[in-house]
Parts: sequence; C-alpha cells; structure tokens
Amino acid sequence: MKKRTGFLLISLSILMIFTAACGSTSNKQSAAKKNDMITYQDAKGEVKLPKNPKRIVLLAESYYGDLVTLGKTPVATTSPIFKNPFYKGKTDGVENLGRTPSVEKVAALKPDMIIAWGEDEKFDQYKKIAPTVAVKYNQYSFKDQLKEFGKMTGTSKKATEWITKWDTKIAEVKPKVTKAVGSKTVSIVSPFDKGIYIFGNTFGRGGEIIYDELKLKAPKAVKKEAIDSGVGYASISLEKLPEFAGDYIFTGPWSGSKSNGDQVYQSSIWTSLPAVKNKRVFEIDPVGYFFNDPVSLEGQLEFIVDRLTSAS
Repeated sequence: MKKRTGFLLISLSILMIFTAACGSTSNKQSAAKKNDMITYQDAKGEVKLPKNPKRIVLLAESYYGDLVTLGKTPVATTSPIFKNPFYKGKTDGVENLGRTPSVEKVAALKPDMIIAWGEDEKFDQYKKIAPTVAVKYNQYSFKDQLKEFGKMTGTSKKATEWITKWDTKIAEVKPKVTKAVGSKTVSIVSPFDKGIYIFGNTFGRGGEIIYDELKLKAPKAVKKEAIDSGVGYASISLEKLPEFAGDYIFTGPWSGSKSNGDQVYQSSIWTSLPAVKNKRVFEIDPVGYFFNDPVSLEGQLEFIVDRLTSAS
C-alpha cells in the first residue's frame, strides 16, 4: 500500500511539473505573440497590427508606392496599380486582384495585414481574415502619409530616409526651375466627360510638386478655387478655362473619364490659350499622375523639371 501511495505521489508530482512547464511555455508564447504586435491609430480607431508584416494585401491602391519604398511590397493589390507607368518593374510577382476582389479571394492569400479604404463596405469582413488598417484618401500630405505607413509596418527609419533624399533633390532642382519659369503661372488641366477638372496642390496630378515643392505660381482662379479652398480641385466649364489656364499647362484626360479630351483640345477656346500658342503644354499620363506616392512622385518630378526647363 505504501509503495502504491508513493508511486501515486511521484506520478502526481511529475504531472504537476509537466503542467507547470506547459503553462510557462504557453505564457511565454502568449507574451511573445503580444510583443510581436503594435497598436496603430487608423482612420477608424485603434487596431492591433503585426510588427513586421510579411504578407500585406493592399486594397487601397493609392498607396502602393509607399509600401514599395518602405520595402513592404504587397503580395496582392487591385488592378489600377498595373496601369501606372511609374511602377514598371515594380509589380513583378504581385497578384492582380482585379478592380473589386471578393472576400474569399483575399482570404485565400492568407495575409497577415490588410490595408483597405475605411468606407469599403466589406471592411468588417476583411477584419475577420487578418488585422485590417482603415485608410482615408487625402488625409495626410504625401510626406506624412509615408510616415504613417512607416509606423504601421515598422519601417519608420526608411520613411525618414526617403523624405531626406527627396528634400535634397528638391533643393537641387528648384533653383533652375525658378530661373526658367520666373513669375509665370502653371496649371493642371484634366478634361472629363462633362467639363474640366483643375487640380491644386493636394490631389495628385503633380500638384504637390508644382505648387508646394517647387513653389510655382498658380493663376488667381486656380489659387482661389483649387488651393486656398482646401478642396484640392475645381470643376469648371470649357468657357471658364481661360481664367484657370496658366502660362504653362500640364494636361491629360481625367483617369475616370471615357473621353480622350478632344472636346476640349480641339475647341477654339483651347487653341487660343497663350500656353498652347507658345507650345508650353505638356501631356501627362492620366493614371501615372493620379498617384502621389514616392515612386510616382519621383517619376513626375523628373518629367516636370525637364519640361519646364526645356520650354523656357
């Protein structure tokens, strides 16, 4: 009986030690998992994200270039990305999800992070697949936007490094652009089916570079309606175009339009503009200039500087 009791006590002790060890391992794993996560404030509130995401699915395509710049190229994204000429060679191996991917298609990719528009009707379904960041278009300047992506992906140092290089490049090219253009005005004109969009300094199309970085002048009407208003753009009729047309014009049909812009470009109003007569009109790619991420901005800057300094 004593032997049996002793055996039971030894067995119980071993079981307790094993249970404690398992509990300790489980606690360590739980703590490690917790330490691998960060808290990020997105457009909807707080969200827990992996410190070092490796399988990002990007459904807010405007920010593809931000992730590429930070060394966090998504495993998949939506179709507009693949039409941007500035991304040539930077989408290899990235899956094209089409314009509006299904939740099932996103889940099949087994992402560890999803980045989506906060107003996306499928947002709550994405959250069930993986930690999901809600973003809002035009919430930040392009530099602050890059910093935000640095925070959410653990790459803040790379974000700072890119901004420093960018500022150095602007300081290098700005004097020669200023010398070439002087006090002349510049405008960004995008015809669409029912009118014309005039873009300011916060809505892509090179506006951030032209007005904020290079500090070039906008026509008074552009400054009032598209810049000082805070809206970022103005929608006007063809008849009003002369008020908004600068001495230099960057133009391309709006990316969401079915029209190629000929209703404007072939009009007598257009052909009578000083910029057209003086051959100071520069065609921009509707898709490439939609974006204002680091990759696209680098390409835009090169083009803008070349055209302004060559035409003057």
